[in-house]
Amino acid sequence: MRVAVIGATGHIGGYLVPRLVAAGHEVIAISRGQHAPYREHPAWDHVSRVTADRDSEDEAGTFGDRIADLAADAVIDLICFTPESAEQLVDALRGKVQILLHCGTIWVHGPAVEVPVTEDAVRRPFGHYGVGKAAIEQLLLQETRSGGLRTSILHPGHISGPGWAIINPAGNLNPDVWTRLATGQQVTLPNFGLETVHHVHADDVAQSFELALHRQGASVGESFHVVSERALTLRGFAEAVAGWFGQQADLRFVPFEAFRQESKPEDADATLDHISRSPSASIDKARRLLGYQPRYTSLQAAAEAVQWLQSHGGLDLGGRTLTL
Repeated sequence: MRVAVIGATGHIGGYLVPRLVAAGHEVIAISRGQHAPYREHPAWDHVSRVTADRDSEDEAGTFGDRIADLAADAVIDLICFTPESAEQLVDALRGKVQILLHCGTIWVHGPAVEVPVTEDAVRRPFGHYGVGKAAIEQLLLQETRSGGLRTSILHPGHISGPGWAIINPAGNLNPDVWTRLATGQQVTLPNFGLETVHHVHADDVAQSFELALHRQGASVGESFHVVSERALTLRGFAEAVAGWFGQQADLRFVPFEAFRQESKPEDADATLDHISRSPSASIDKARRLLGYQPRYTSLQAAAEAVQWLQSHGGLDLGGRTLTL
């Protein structure tokens, strides 16, 4: 197939594009062209590159038509964040492509009643990102059910892997948390550390898109969670990370407002974003209909990210080395 990937050089695309090339597809990689792919791979030598600024072209009303003019059989959209942007793309692609695959998020759910949460659970999203993604999903599925463009939605968790910072056991991106756990220093966690985060390796997300593309009979008109097999409690995550370095985690638990007072504002905000949702998503549907099978556990995905950051000078682990 001729496959156009929007946002191709990002976290997911760095793994998805090589998968598509290896499967024999003709790939058109669309990005702003401002940086190299997160992941180097020989497959990029066999890809057509297109530079596009989606925000400005959406504003001008030209982005959807530009993608349609590429005459792709399938479009994979990894960077759509508003219903207005999604609607413009759908209108342009209707009747011109076999399928549109959209990257959503497990934050479409908000707080869960029963866990692990399933795709058909009652939705209570909050925040600009979660609400917007939920609206996009509703728009796309209604389009398909009404006989229009065929679509499928993949909902990742906290995308992890080598090449960028990932959510740590305090539910934020502060690198000092990794340092303190590796060196046996005390780490403060909110409440009792029993809220959850649900990671997924970027390659497992790429796997899900490849499966949805190849198994359209099962994927069209559906949404799927694509995360690791199990979520992590903050406390359990911290204890496991300390164990990587032969340490026993020294954890202190305080109410969230005390945690906020002791944290940088951006760290406290990120932690609240994560613990107020405490995602724990089921992958039973993706496993059953798509054959999705994550290669990485949450801890394995996190360990690979930490190892990469350390080897590239992004983390000070007190002279300790994480060997996978």
